[in-house]
Amino acid sequence: MSKLPNTTTSIFSVMSQLANEHGAINLSQGFPNFPVDERLLEISERLLWGNIHQYTPMAGLPSLLEKIAQLTFKNYNRKINTATQMLVTAGATQGIFTAISALVNKGDEVIILDPSYDSYEPSVLVAGGIPVRIALNEDYSPNFNRIEAAITAKTKMIVINNPHNPTGKIWSEADFEALELILEKQPQVLILSDEVYEYISFLHPHISFHTREKLIDRTIVASSFGKSLHVTGWKVGYLIAPENLMLEIKKVHQFLVFSVNSLSQHIISEYLDVVDFNQISKMYQQKRDLFQNLIKNSRFEVLPCDGTYFQVVNYKNISTQNDVDFARELIVKHGVAAIPISVFHNDATDRHMLRFCFAKTDETLIAAAEKLNSI
Repeated sequence: MSKLPNTTTSIFSVMSQLANEHGAINLSQGFPNFPVDERLLEISERLLWGNIHQYTPMAGLPSLLEKIAQLTFKNYNRKINTATQMLVTAGATQGIFTAISALVNKGDEVIILDPSYDSYEPSVLVAGGIPVRIALNEDYSPNFNRIEAAITAKTKMIVINNPHNPTGKIWSEADFEALELILEKQPQVLILSDEVYEYISFLHPHISFHTREKLIDRTIVASSFGKSLHVTGWKVGYLIAPENLMLEIKKVHQFLVFSVNSLSQHIISEYLDVVDFNQISKMYQQKRDLFQNLIKNSRFEVLPCDGTYFQVVNYKNISTQNDVDFARELIVKHGVAAIPISVFHNDATDRHMLRFCFAKTDETLIAAAEKLNSI
């Protein structure tokens, strides 16, 4: 019997394959199509010839763990014990799966806020847990009345994605305070905070769970170098969690992947000495602004984007088709690939929304906008 009977091929793979078949501009999957930093390539070429190709320690390369601790202190003023509170993972997705596998038991309930990234629910199901999908408000802010009503004696965890994929929404100070009031009465509930876009925020600063003293002792934070350094194919991320939780997470991690690609860890460790994360955020803001300006006179309604490298649009002025069919038509007839937002909802809520990825070259965005403006 299948543990994931309702799971099919990812919508990201489906849309990318369709885009390839029709020669469409692919703004669907969330990966950059521009070159990585030349300094990263130089470090890669130099270190490739070193004696660094065997296993690293299970929890991660010591120098990389130390650099992550420094980065976390610099940005969030949080001191991390690298030996007991940190784990380098084969991408944030593996980290999230591992944390859920380690901490969620059969029958435990896990609250997931919809629209949500597609890896959360399968991870809960494989662990034997029960996903409880709760809709965000129409503006994609959290609905705390629904969240509080969903918490039961069986609730083990709430998964929060901030900055939010697919919508680009960022939690406010008031949002965190509301959650703290609720969870003050629910000490058994853990938080899994997916913060892979933490260094891609625009007008409003990203507020991390690293800074929430009332919740930090029960929170696992997932981060991604793939997203932050636009090397998604390297699949290197990390988890930070309290020692008691990390102990259990490491037990699963050691039998799932044991250790992460050694070359990537060495390269990233050295690269962290020179990279400026503020510049990364500025670069993506320029791309967001360019894409928004390019399509502002189109028939698509451009929604706010506070962070991430995704832009959500509403196409209600163009078509009444459901968003999956419209996304297919957009590829086949107009040559641009996007992701329909309904696939991020448990009940396939369809508000005629699409998600475009603007982590692309300016030339790609200009070419895509020309096609979108012609619709």
